[in-house]
Amino acid sequence: MSALPDGYELRDGADARAAHAFLSQCYWSPGIPFETVKKALANSLCVSVVHSGAQVGMARVITDRATFAYLADVYVLDGHGGKGLAKAMVSRLQSHAELQGLRRWMLATRDAHGLYQGLGWQPLPDPDIFMQRHFPDIYA
Repeated sequence: MSALPDGYELRDGADARAAHAFLSQCYWSPGIPFETVKKALANSLCVSVVHSGAQVGMARVITDRATFAYLADVYVLDGHGGKGLAKAMVSRLQSHAELQGLRRWMLATRDAHGLYQGLGWQPLPDPDIFMQRHFPDIYA
């Protein structure tokens, strides 16, 4: 994994208030309550990037630590993009000792396919076998 630019630090864990500030405004979880973010982070493996004492990026994995992992909530705040921060966070999670030997990792993205392909991810070969229960307005 490449080093982060000067002034940036990759940390295990995440600040729930900072994560909520972003997630409650982003396209995939508008209006998400703080308590929901706090619970989600507590039940996930998280990493974050800090700059000048403030969390400027985060990524988390939801997993059983044996067979499956779902990469979620990867973000880097405006003004901090293009520095390899998301790549560093995802790489840290993919190399996490508790996440080795998993049969499947999944994620959903609207706009970061190139980032994930560069880290070994590929489109689903048979998306028709996957299903979901989705409640997009649950926080409204």
